[in-house]
Amino acid sequence: MDGDRRRWRQCLLGGAVFAVCMAGTTLPTPLYGLYQEKFGFSELVVTVVYAVYAFGVIGVLLLAGNASDTVGRRPVLLAGLAFSAASAVCFLCATGMGWLYAGRLLSGLSAGLFTGAATAYVMELAPSGGAARATFVATAANMGGLGCGPLLAGVLAQYAAWPLYLPFAVHLALVAGSAVVLARLPETVRDRRPLRTVRPQRPALPARVRSVFVPAAIASFAGFALFGVFTSVSPAFLAESLDVHNHAVSGLIVALAFFASTAGQLAVGRVGVARSLPLGCAGLLAGLALLAGALWWDLLALVVASAVAGGAGQGLAFRGALSAVAAASPPDRRAAVISMLFVVAYTGISLPVIGVGLLVGPIGLEGAGLVFIACMAVLVVAAAGYLLRRPARAHA
Repeated sequence: MDGDRRRWRQCLLGGAVFAVCMAGTTLPTPLYGLYQEKFGFSELVVTVVYAVYAFGVIGVLLLAGNASDTVGRRPVLLAGLAFSAASAVCFLCATGMGWLYAGRLLSGLSAGLFTGAATAYVMELAPSGGAARATFVATAANMGGLGCGPLLAGVLAQYAAWPLYLPFAVHLALVAGSAVVLARLPETVRDRRPLRTVRPQRPALPARVRSVFVPAAIASFAGFALFGVFTSVSPAFLAESLDVHNHAVSGLIVALAFFASTAGQLAVGRVGVARSLPLGCAGLLAGLALLAGALWWDLLALVVASAVAGGAGQGLAFRGALSAVAAASPPDRRAAVISMLFVVAYTGISLPVIGVGLLVGPIGLEGAGLVFIACMAVLVVAAAGYLLRRPARAHA
């Protein structure tokens, strides 16, 4: 019993480190308006800056997504914390657009190192028989950390001094504390090999995982696409269309989507993995419909409702996807397979976001948002139909 308590404590500490790293990736979200005023760039540039982060994540996942399976979890996570600290330093030193691009790229590198490795690490730190709870800890740390970033930055930017500096200074302190915690946690990879044995990972999956991976990847792409557009352009929409200039409110609305995702993940234990995937798609569709209403009628209440409904749907779909993929993966390939799932998810963050940015100029922010919603609605409906036709594969 004492051993189980110790293992759960380690699991939760690993989750806290995971959350700190992910919070740094969304910290700039409510601050983009201030950067626009300072450097004078367009909404397209905002979406490109945001998408640079996703490209960094995808690059690391493809080149070194399996690194922690080889050299161990802790060395990879410590490297991720180092990139996170370097990203904060870039934002602290920002005097032009180059610093923002560099900061977002480094942030993407940190997230790329953390996503697969930290998820596998948190699950491995849990005691035997605790896989379901450990999966929730990992996914909640991921999404909860993403939610805490804009909330922290928004509150500090609105109510404290130095809005473009204090959030990153606070995050640097949290990263330093996380490094100390991580150094005291045990390594979970027993058969470790030298760094030179790490090879770029080809986009291939073990045969036993493929039937589970397809529906999981579809749901993950749709959910992350909604999050990507919501977090990149919603602060601008709140300011331009709804006259909401309070950074704390802007950060809170974005955070609500991530917190609702955590609640959706918690519900997976009750509804089951197979049912959570199509139910998650239904939640995403509801979130898209509410967001369309918010853009059409300029209603703040619908923006909030969209964040809650879409976030809950994303949480249901993503935890179901992650649970199914992790359960079907061989132990020595688990982090690599999880990383491939995140490659698909972060592709959903990057490409639609840039598409919206390109459309803002000719048809405006609301028009670009409505085009995105129509495209994502088609994808979500197709994904839900696929999952309903193949429930046994989703449950595998």
